[in-house]
Amino acid sequence: MTFLIQQTLIYAVPLMIVALAGVFAERSGIINLALEGIMIFGAFIGVLFVQIMQQTGAFDGAKSDGNWLALQGLMLLTMLVTAAAGALFSLLLSFASVNLRADQTIGGTALNLLAPALVLFLIRIIANQNTLYIDGDAASWFMLRKSDLGFGRNDDLGFLGETFLHRVYPATYVCILLFVVLSIILYKTKFGLRLRSCGENPQAADSLGINVYQMRYAGTSISGALAGIGGFVYALTTANCSSNGDVAGFGFLALAVMIFGNWKPLNIAGAALLFGLFKCVAASYTSIDINGDGVYLLANIPISPHFYRMLPYLITLIVLAFTSKKSRAPKAEGIPYDKGQR
Repeated sequence: MTFLIQQTLIYAVPLMIVALAGVFAERSGIINLALEGIMIFGAFIGVLFVQIMQQTGAFDGAKSDGNWLALQGLMLLTMLVTAAAGALFSLLLSFASVNLRADQTIGGTALNLLAPALVLFLIRIIANQNTLYIDGDAASWFMLRKSDLGFGRNDDLGFLGETFLHRVYPATYVCILLFVVLSIILYKTKFGLRLRSCGENPQAADSLGINVYQMRYAGTSISGALAGIGGFVYALTTANCSSNGDVAGFGFLALAVMIFGNWKPLNIAGAALLFGLFKCVAASYTSIDINGDGVYLLANIPISPHFYRMLPYLITLIVLAFTSKKSRAPKAEGIPYDKGQR
């Protein structure tokens, strides 16, 4: 059960933070279909930054001495860098949607096509191969263990301690904290109210002195920053600190989570956990010990392994089929704002 919970969080947290990225963009009135592309770009920038820091030798002493706090400082710094990279990449969508009034669906699709091509092109230049790796077991550098908290390897922390404090990624908890803080900002602050008003009725917002163009730029930039962070967290926790121009469709799954959650953070968190569970089953069905007695029930069911891999996407289609009628998107999303229109 501990393994199942930990793996579910690993898959659910990137979905949750990227789905919130979609909420910020769409609440401001911009459809951000480019979440997949921004995740790919963020994963690449994150892996490249850690590789550069490794090559400079800045953290060699921290690794050799087991200085966990210094390594977590590198992780936080990398998250900031990927957030900046994601925000910059999203400016392409902002400029096309706000200034050029281009079709936002086509713009997002274009960025989704651009990102993997650009990333693979840069990887070929940098590494002369199709995948960018970090030397060594990089994923384990950023993992929290008992020893980092002053406990011995054989000490029993209990169920909660073993589940949430041993062999977990602090980046997961950073993203959860970020999700909570930004959700409060979106629904409990003046900035959040102004942002949401631009996605519901931009003409009314403009009449009250709110700069709709600036708010849409802000919403899309925050969206890009969160998607960039989500891409790095995916690369760190799921792809073993590698970048190959692919994030396994997490950006599109995050869009499904956002729609299923009806653009509301609490619902999105629950939906992300549900989708994360099925993604966990798809990736680890041969090793999930449900009842703790060593009988791996899922692996003993005579079903093709391909079915388990299809499961998250089948669940996506089924859930959206039954919930799409209840979904209420922001009224003005996808509609270019014309200041002279009333």
